[in-house]
Amino acid sequence: MLPSGLVRAGEAPAYEAYAFRFATMRDCPLANLVKGADPARKIDLAMTLWVLKNPGGKTVLVDAGFYRPEILKVFGVADFTRPDKALERLGIKPDDVTDVILTHMHSDHVDGADLFPKAQFWIQKEEYAHYAEKTGGPGVGLSNSEPECIRALVRLKTLGRVHLVDGDAREIIPGVTVYTGGKHTFASQYVGVNTKAGTVVIASDNVYTYENLDKHVPITATLDAKSNLAAQDRMKKIASNPRLIIPGHDPEVFVRFPKPGNGVARVE
Repeated sequence: MLPSGLVRAGEAPAYEAYAFRFATMRDCPLANLVKGADPARKIDLAMTLWVLKNPGGKTVLVDAGFYRPEILKVFGVADFTRPDKALERLGIKPDDVTDVILTHMHSDHVDGADLFPKAQFWIQKEEYAHYAEKTGGPGVGLSNSEPECIRALVRLKTLGRVHLVDGDAREIIPGVTVYTGGKHTFASQYVGVNTKAGTVVIASDNVYTYENLDKHVPITATLDAKSNLAAQDRMKKIASNPRLIIPGHDPEVFVRFPKPGNGVARVE
């Protein structure tokens, strides 16, 4: 038997997967999330990031949340806890975070990147180029009006901490694979992770809610609705069980996975 925390060569480590709710956007029209939904229906949007922990010492975030005052003002959230502070619910310190997978360049997912001083960052090459290299060079073309979260990510890249993922179905960390095709943004990605329960899919904003999955309806904010539906179908093949597909903003996640509680859901 191998010592605890070690795996045989070629084996993927089994991660613990958690969703963390760090804020709420109250009374969001469901039609903003589910294409064709009744505009009168509302949802208290769960602002969420995800933690993947393996016994070998890796602590991986999927997305980094937000904290800057200008972003807080835009979203008008309630029950806000700064993302790095939210992780204290599981005893995780900012320095413990080894990697952050950024699914896309929207401010509510990348603004908190510089809260984690020792992390390496992973984002699709085409996504980064489209939003942060508008004229083909790192930082070139970024004006003073550019969101500070993008400027901060560019600074992290100059420090060698941002890794550009070139394409689909890439295992960027042992047991953690990223996929493209959801088209929430130019080259958004989602994450498949090996756990004891099987492969969990962290969809992030490529699937906003369980209703998108259950009714096979694309998200409203997509560059390609057909591609978004195809990504949903693919997620159902990647995940070991459909219940292990975790949408990006659905508060129901914390009902279906109620433990350990206090805004934390272990996916198992």
